[in-house]
Amino acid sequence: MAIGTDRLAFKDAMRAHIPGLTDWPWGEQEDRPTTLSILDMVQFCWNCIGKPIPVDYHKFGNHYHLRFEIDDGREQFCTDVEDIFRRNGIAYEINPYGCIERVAARVLHDNLAHTDFRTGDSQLDGLLNSACRKFLDPVPETRKGGLDALWDAWERLKSLGGDDKKTQTRAMLDIAAGNRSPKFRVALEKEAKELTRIGNSLHIRHAETNQEVLAEREHVDYLFHRLFSLVNLIVRMKH
Repeated sequence: MAIGTDRLAFKDAMRAHIPGLTDWPWGEQEDRPTTLSILDMVQFCWNCIGKPIPVDYHKFGNHYHLRFEIDDGREQFCTDVEDIFRRNGIAYEINPYGCIERVAARVLHDNLAHTDFRTGDSQLDGLLNSACRKFLDPVPETRKGGLDALWDAWERLKSLGGDDKKTQTRAMLDIAAGNRSPKFRVALEKEAKELTRIGNSLHIRHAETNQEVLAEREHVDYLFHRLFSLVNLIVRMKH
């Protein structure tokens, strides 16, 4: 039976799980929690929530006995929180496991969230699945790790059939384009060469001093979208 809320205990429990969370109520701008801390708060609440269901009425105490439906409570919580996200233009959503995920472009997001790669090469599958998972993470540094994993997957994909990457890449692109799309085949080869050049010149897979570091989150997003589209096409057409 729920008779009240111990706000202090709730706050202490939340702060124990989110060390960077500042004390509330929040006043000045510098006292307010970071975006990532707020998203951690949402995830904490999802783990603790349940929908109260009246069971029977206690006449003497003038209250209802309650039971708590966890699944129903989490479903309603997700609906309410994601409605707030949408109304404020915040590109996040809660996945079925209570984790906050960044919403990518709709078509790409569906591929990232629901694709479980099974190429026949366990290391390639691990790299691709890790890249997808990390890219949907709200933390920018983790998303950059997703781009690194995707570039490693691209290099491994080019070497699966043998040591000669150029020959293997041409064979993959032949399959991806098919026999009826010669102009598309030319475009794919240009894209593959350019992406390989980008990977070697920017600070993605390697850390030489002459490589340029990606300065903006949007640059990471752009390159991930571009390479994932090519890799996903090749993998789908090969299998």
